[in-house]
Amino acid sequence: MPASTLTFTANPLAETTLTFASSLAFGRTHRAQQESFQVGGKGFNVAKMMQRLGAEVSALSFAGGPTGAHCRAWLQDHAQYPWELIPTLPSTRAGWVARDADHGETTFLGPDQPLDAAAAFAAATRLSKLSADASVAICGSIPGWDRSACQPLQTACRHLAETDRLIVDTYGPPLRDLVELPLTLVKINRDEFKQLLQSCDCSPSLAAAQRRFPVQRWVITDGRHDIEFATAHSSGHVSPPVISEVSATGSGDVFLASVLSSDFRSANPDWIDIITRAAHLAAANAAHVEIAEFELFP
Repeated sequence: MPASTLTFTANPLAETTLTFASSLAFGRTHRAQQESFQVGGKGFNVAKMMQRLGAEVSALSFAGGPTGAHCRAWLQDHAQYPWELIPTLPSTRAGWVARDADHGETTFLGPDQPLDAAAAFAAATRLSKLSADASVAICGSIPGWDRSACQPLQTACRHLAETDRLIVDTYGPPLRDLVELPLTLVKINRDEFKQLLQSCDCSPSLAAAQRRFPVQRWVITDGRHDIEFATAHSSGHVSPPVISEVSATGSGDVFLASVLSSDFRSANPDWIDIITRAAHLAAANAAHVEIAEFELFP
């Protein structure tokens, strides 16, 4: 396992959660019982879980405007891992989670904020200066990826992939471009995998993906259904635990954190064991309201 992992979140969220006692309905006024704030984003979730698992991890993201300032202050008070927020011209997007007893969670996301050129260049510079034993995990969407402003970021990712230091959990244009590189690991869900294969006229199978792309390791999650994995030397399926789901939010990030905290890079990793443990941690997360705050098992 590399000495450290840097999670990269290009589309963070200033997230407010409101909890209601009564059932919510559109067209009516509702008064919340509780309000809380957190910085949302897949890379922050992965970093939080990796830190809890004892791995060396840090997080890189962006922040702009009043919402970005709120995110920065929250991280200063709550984050247990090193982090850095690169300034952006647009304000950090806002989001809201509404919880009630009848409907569970309903999430509202503000518009994506494409990276401006200066922020993308600063991120690329940061990635290019990482130590040779550090890996980067691309976590979540990258708005504006196919714009000229993100070309330095694309170049930095290419170098990381060519030196076996790039893990990817994204979708859309970034995923379509990055799988053309020798990525260390791709962890995506079944829908994202199908969309990727459809975009290049390939059959929706891991065998087809392995033939088409130079990715070293694939892990495909599918909610309550089997998790599929494939490497150059092994492949298989693992069934996730059956649970009473409370909130699945962040469970994929907990899963990735577990894999990245394992010995998956070793000469002869036990992939069944790696995936099984990750699936149990993800299930434990889904059985709780908050992300990556469940009790760890031995």
